[in-house]
Amino acid sequence: MDHFDYKDGVLHAEDVPLPAIAAAVGTPVYVYSRATLTRHARVFRDALAARLPRLHIAFAVKANPNLAVLRLLASEGYGADVVSGGELERALAAGIPAADVVFSGVGKTRAELARALDVGLGQFNLESEEEGHELADIADSRGLTATCALRVNPDVDAGTHAKISTGKAENKFGVPYDRAAAMYARLAARPGLAMRGLAAHIGSQVTSLAPSRAAFVRMGDLMHGIRGEGHAVTHMDLGGGLGVPYKLGEQLPGPDEYAAMVADVTADWDATIMFEPGRVIVGNSGVLVTEVIRVKPGVSAPFVVVDAAMNDLVRPAMYDAWHDFLAVTPTGERTVANIVGPICESSDTFAMGREIDVVKAGDLAVFRTAGAYGATMANTYNSRPLVPEVMVDGSRWAIVADRIEPSTILAAERVPEWL
Repeated sequence: MDHFDYKDGVLHAEDVPLPAIAAAVGTPVYVYSRATLTRHARVFRDALAARLPRLHIAFAVKANPNLAVLRLLASEGYGADVVSGGELERALAAGIPAADVVFSGVGKTRAELARALDVGLGQFNLESEEEGHELADIADSRGLTATCALRVNPDVDAGTHAKISTGKAENKFGVPYDRAAAMYARLAARPGLAMRGLAAHIGSQVTSLAPSRAAFVRMGDLMHGIRGEGHAVTHMDLGGGLGVPYKLGEQLPGPDEYAAMVADVTADWDATIMFEPGRVIVGNSGVLVTEVIRVKPGVSAPFVVVDAAMNDLVRPAMYDAWHDFLAVTPTGERTVANIVGPICESSDTFAMGREIDVVKAGDLAVFRTAGAYGATMANTYNSRPLVPEVMVDGSRWAIVADRIEPSTILAAERVPEWL
């Protein structure tokens, strides 16, 4: 459920007509619904809290790092899952306590590890034994102790797109399952480290619960084995990845079904269960508003050229991802068309041969389900501006990220004297 609905024939974000935002801010522009964000955060949290005696939820900042989004989720009791020093600073700036932050990521630098230690980070998810030893050295030199979990690759295929699959043996994330127990024992013996758990994350946009269940069962077996060797395992981080519907009418497992599965698998674990949701919280909370530049005849179908491009929403070009495309003020007429952007790349294509609302030059349209991995992956290719972001709350709205113009970016560049 979201709060983007037609009222009197015009698409609204909550009580605000999208044409009003477009007129004031320009297009393309991301628009988020506070009511949708709040609802999704609560539904996910409450489904788990009703079934698990001890849990910790850390929002995957990479999905949408906007400061206003993070502040809202902090107010709902969410921690943060970060994968860089920059994301750590964003989480802290949003008011998320350092103790509620989990630092994931395969390439943490020495400087990032040191900074995280200094602010009192809650948990480091170690991606390798080498990282653990480096962190131990840094912590010990500061007279500190780093609280850690060991990320394990359970070698389970999430059944998602290859570029967002993270739990197969050939993926770069985590340590091999069959070597994890021995690594855990060696790291637990290191001064400067407090090993308390295991972590796993098999991928993003997971649309079936079966792969997750299989991975969690394997992690439970590993946990019991490590405990049997006399080591403490008090926390089990199950990552995130629960998918969201991108197509109208698509039915996927929701938080209730997911929570029931987790509760069943972990019933005898006696551990704090940790989660790192991203897309499932923010995906359907945002749309990308765009204006039609022109409709160009094509060989088999016309090209609807919009002012949003792959630099604003890269998922279709990178993952062949689907985003529903709707007219903001539809006439009821339908057509089959190709939806493309203005960038000088054939990959700047949002859809080919798609049945859509009839639109013409100057009309507004939206790409739905754009709240996750949208603005955060935007760039300035073709010297285009960085897309702005807006948050709506009932009948009021605010710009929560400015459009950064090419002139601003140009001003940060320098030509050396010898040119």
